Amino acid sequence: MKLLKLIPDNTNIKFLRWRVPFYGVSILLMIASIVLVFTQGLNLGVDFVGGQTIRITFAEEVAPVAEARQEIDALGYGEPIIQQIGQPNQISVRMKLPDESDSALSDRMVRDIRETLEANHPGVEIGSARSVSGKVSNELFRTGMIALALAMLGISIYIWVRFEWQFGVGALFALAHDVTLTIGLFALTQMEFDLSIVAAILTLIGYSLNDNIVIYDRVRENLTKYRKMPLPELLDLSVNETLSRTVVTSTSTIITLAALLLLGPDVIFGFTAAIIFGIFVGTYSSIFMATPILIWLGVTSDSFIPAESRADAQERRVKGQA
Repeated sequence: MKLLKLIPDNTNIKFLRWRVPFYGVSILLMIASIVLVFTQGLNLGVDFVGGQTIRITFAEEVAPVAEARQEIDALGYGEPIIQQIGQPNQISVRMKLPDESDSALSDRMVRDIRETLEANHPGVEIGSARSVSGKVSNELFRTGMIALALAMLGISIYIWVRFEWQFGVGALFALAHDVTLTIGLFALTQMEFDLSIVAAILTLIGYSLNDNIVIYDRVRENLTKYRKMPLPELLDLSVNETLSRTVVTSTSTIITLAALLLLGPDVIFGFTAAIIFGIFVGTYSSIFMATPILIWLGVTSDSFIPAESRADAQERRVKGQA
């Protein structure tokens, strides 16, 4: 029985032919993502801004957001932040908590909101409730961003040591591209950005690293095999030789995540969406970001040829004189 192959063995796509336009588009998208983060901001979850978050499902087809806001505001705990999530009849209510609040205040707030909504909206269901103090949330946000930065830096150092410094710079740029575009997606869509999204981005960093190392390892192997081949052709060859593995891995992962996105609970919707989007940009960056940059960073066919030691040079001279 003949095996099905998504990518034929003789595939020869000239990826690097379009490296300049792709780089231009990617840089523009990175700039747009940064602008969105600073202008529109992120919809930070309770993990990062502190407060009480409650998920509510109404019996009506569409949640009465305006009425719910007035009813909760009248309780005297402050103005609520209400956003629609999942289905049209589902909302998330976020209330700010004092920095030094205790569990009694949090429990009383949830109880009062539940009693008020149940009295005014028969059939309403109060879902999960989470509370984080403002002091703890600031620490979580700071440590989360530090974790992302250290992960990217550590991965780049690892690739630098395993290959050459040019490969480390290429991997760092590709990772910065993936992380920036993923965060830009959350700034654009205003999906909630919480600790689970930080975990998703850390997962994407590892996925992108894996893709980069597979291609870089083939590039290093081909540099020693084809010493006279022009570098753009050699890089195209390396990408094509690993393309089947890249496509199969990405496709199988996306199929699984798509099922979670469509059928899974709302609480992991943002996490799943971040990973699916990250797989797309991570696969793209491995081919069109991390690989072409090696040309501009000066990688040559001699990059992996060990330098001749003084003893070897002396021995070669002796043999030549003999």
